[in-house]
Amino acid sequence: MVAMNKGMKMLMISVIMIVLALVCVFLDLSWVSSTKSYTLQEIIDTLMGNGSWGSDIIIKEINLPRVVAGLFVGAGLAVCGSAMQAVFRNPLASPYILGLSSGASLGAAVSMMFAIPLIPVMITTPLLAFVCCFATMVLVYSMSRIGGTVRTETLILSGVAVSSLLAALVSFLTFIAGENLEGIVFWTMGNLGGASWEEIAFMIPIITTCIVLLITQAKALNAMMLGDIHAMDLGIDVKRTRLIILILTTMIVAAAVSFVGVIGFIGLVIPHILRIILGPDNRAIMPMSIIAGSSFILICDYISHAVAAQFGTLPIGVVTALIGAPVFIYLLMKRKKEVGWN
Repeated sequence: MVAMNKGMKMLMISVIMIVLALVCVFLDLSWVSSTKSYTLQEIIDTLMGNGSWGSDIIIKEINLPRVVAGLFVGAGLAVCGSAMQAVFRNPLASPYILGLSSGASLGAAVSMMFAIPLIPVMITTPLLAFVCCFATMVLVYSMSRIGGTVRTETLILSGVAVSSLLAALVSFLTFIAGENLEGIVFWTMGNLGGASWEEIAFMIPIITTCIVLLITQAKALNAMMLGDIHAMDLGIDVKRTRLIILILTTMIVAAAVSFVGVIGFIGLVIPHILRIILGPDNRAIMPMSIIAGSSFILICDYISHAVAAQFGTLPIGVVTALIGAPVFIYLLMKRKKEVGWN
């Protein structure tokens, strides 16, 4: 009976989240301006090839790439957040805990400041962001190795130190950026609208493959949440599993932020909410994070267009922070015993 109730609960939550995700997709595709939006029928007609010239441009060429990028970036960051919180046994862990966002930001800032001849910035920016993001993880992991072992506490401290250093370098480059100042600032705030279909085609296979591989590690993550010693007693190769998780999450974060910039709080807040609803089992949390993360980022993207539309599109990273930070504070202050860690 208990198993049936749990199964029914999972089914109901899944249906609700899928419906919410579909609503979010519709809202984001329908956006035209503060005074106009497309109907569901107009969106369907356009996607089926029967739309008008204007709807083809707005829905297919402007809105659809943004929605597709949001679906995969939101899913990837949310799954990464749930994995990182489990592997570090720390509810404050996020996909950026090892300084990955600072590394990507440094790569993007360098590409905007020092252009490479014959190579356009639209190529060098995501490329350098991706490389620097992955290099940051390698640096932090190397710094944390002590006698062939890597402790989670040392990883976190190394990540904080490296992140602070890289953030300082980004701030310095921003200070001397001159005419490149706007590009650097807006990149660090996040923007789904900048991703092209070519970039999305590069992003999707990496994020999808790494998400699937992360979910296969859910059982091992459950064991690691009990502590390294207990996990080893259960037959888990903690060192190997931790390294695999770090590589997979770094690949997702690098693929995501390289094209859309730094978007925070998705990987921090979504896993918390799901742990309250579903409990601590990562086998349930990680798949549900795919839908919840995608829905959350599309809601924030719609808000970024709808709020103060006369001033343009608000950077999505600002919206996720304005929504995510109060939610996180609420979880800390009001529901300390319900985050699913006990």
